[in-house]
Amino acid sequence: MKKKSTALVVFGAFLLALFSVLAASCIVFIFNTRPASSVANETTERIAVPHGMTVHALAFELEAKKMIRSKEAFYLAARYKLLGKIAGCPQLTLASGVYQVKSSMRIGEIFELVSTGKQEYLRVSFPEGLTISKIAVRLESAGVCAADDFKAAAKSNALIEKYAIASETLEGYLFPDTYFFTPAMSAESVAEIMVQNFFAHIQRIPSLAGLDISSDEFKTMLVLASIVEREYRVAEEAPLIASVFKNRMRQNMGLYSCATIEYIITEIQGKPHPEVITYDDLKIDNPYNTYKWAALPPTPISNPGMTALAAAADTPTTNYYYFRLTDSTAGKHSFSENFNEHIREGEVIATKKVVGS
Repeated sequence: MKKKSTALVVFGAFLLALFSVLAASCIVFIFNTRPASSVANETTERIAVPHGMTVHALAFELEAKKMIRSKEAFYLAARYKLLGKIAGCPQLTLASGVYQVKSSMRIGEIFELVSTGKQEYLRVSFPEGLTISKIAVRLESAGVCAADDFKAAAKSNALIEKYAIASETLEGYLFPDTYFFTPAMSAESVAEIMVQNFFAHIQRIPSLAGLDISSDEFKTMLVLASIVEREYRVAEEAPLIASVFKNRMRQNMGLYSCATIEYIITEIQGKPHPEVITYDDLKIDNPYNTYKWAALPPTPISNPGMTALAAAADTPTTNYYYFRLTDSTAGKHSFSENFNEHIREGEVIATKKVVGS
């Protein structure tokens, strides 16, 4: 009897010790499934889950980025249903995607998030009149793709041929808009989305809906629109500015657009944007120089929006050959039919400045 009693005591002690170890382990496990930080101190990380990623690999990355307390606890909760239930976690089924994970999330919330397959999108806005290089910088800053990769994609023969674009680059065909891209997206995909958006939008302009995009007429319209985009500041004046340029083209006169000089300096010569255009700048020997050559530049100098596109496509008939900025605050111009009137307008502005000084 004494031996039995001793054996029971030993067995009881063993069970008690085992229970204590299990209880302690459970407490540690539950503690390690709690959020890595409070909401007040939370940090956020973009976590990419490529196709075929393992739970162990995801747990390792989450711990390395301090999104969870323990990769072991994360893995155990995912691997064993009972432990997952103890931690209050749903079943984990990894779905490829890019997710915004917060350090204040419980492991169960992370399980739910990375099981959805919902991509995290990057919102990027491009105002009218940007060039390829400026678009590329914005894309890189937003984390979409490398600037150099996008500039290369904008010269892709495959895309140019696919959309029958009569140019060596996609300049002019990248529609200014707000886009939702995914992180680390291919530059080619980004460029194609912007080109497709361009063609979708020009269908809304009746005179362009059926126009052959490889025709000289379309190319002329687009190059003109790209210049108008960089010249107008008040939307209702865009058609009048387009009419000035068209009237000058009919008379084989130079367009005298400072925007083309800026394009040469910044995009071709790779220099900073000039504070002022000098007389020496106007003498630059380049086909984009509309002070030196009467023709339009060889290609668009920006990516125009709907206002400039509509102005270049459906230009009103006027007798204007000149325009000048008369209200820099409001961005308004005055329009003249002849050079003498244009000069007088300039003298009036100069007189107003003297009187107001």
